[in-house]
Amino acid sequence: MTQADIIDGKAFAQRVRDRVKKQVDILGRDHNIQPGLAVVLVGEDPASQVYVRNKGKQTKEAGMRSDEIRLPAETSQDELLTVVDRLNADDGIHGILVQLPLPDHMDETAVLDRISPDKDVDGFHVINTGRLQVGLDALVPCTPRGCLMMLKDRLGDLTGLNAVVIGRSNIVGKPMAMLLLGESCTVTITHSRTRNLPEITRQADILVAAVGRADMVKGDWVKPGATVIDVGMNRIALDNGKTRLTGDVDFDEVSQVAGAITPVPGGVGPMTIACLLANTITTACRINNIPEPDVSL
Repeated sequence: MTQADIIDGKAFAQRVRDRVKKQVDILGRDHNIQPGLAVVLVGEDPASQVYVRNKGKQTKEAGMRSDEIRLPAETSQDELLTVVDRLNADDGIHGILVQLPLPDHMDETAVLDRISPDKDVDGFHVINTGRLQVGLDALVPCTPRGCLMMLKDRLGDLTGLNAVVIGRSNIVGKPMAMLLLGESCTVTITHSRTRNLPEITRQADILVAAVGRADMVKGDWVKPGATVIDVGMNRIALDNGKTRLTGDVDFDEVSQVAGAITPVPGGVGPMTIACLLANTITTACRINNIPEPDVSL
């Protein structure tokens, strides 16, 4: 029987999208601006196709312009950079996202850094990652932003709390740690090779798991009453030949110990796209020198 409170990412994300739509309506009414988001997909990766389809659907539902550029896997890097340059120069596009992963023959860093930092709604450009690192205002990667919003909604002031992040990726782990530091948490970054990892995680008031290993975090890894954010999205095979989506946290075990936990699916995932839309509102306002609304909750 689950004891922890379940943090409903679907419901939270819907509230964020509702606020985004209101701001889209205001931008159209008061400034004759329709925020535009372009998503570029190279290749036929099935998971990426699902993500891109969902992003396009939610972008349109929010009243934004949605451009989807689909390119074959054999597209050259120079051809992709030409597409990015065109989108950088398009005044009707305020946010650009190149869906990862890219085909093996492309340099992801070179492609991401070609995106204008002002339109970098994924927050992956080296200028935005650098600004976040040193505590300056920056476009923040969507998944960590969504995690922080849920944490602040659950816990309020995070000052002084012990936070442990499992994972050191540039997409989640590192920016998540920087955001928590910005909230005056005491932050420890760990990863799959950290020694005595369960001993460290048991000290966490906030535990964020973003390591990409199914059900890695067990019940005895968690401090009683801790808030657990599970970023993992792992598809595992079942005996009946089907598959099941699971996180990095053993939900059945940890939900008996934690004070609150995000489920998989239905936790962090929906917040990622909601924060992408929120970032697009931010870029549209900045590019047009309009005061930015607060679309967080």
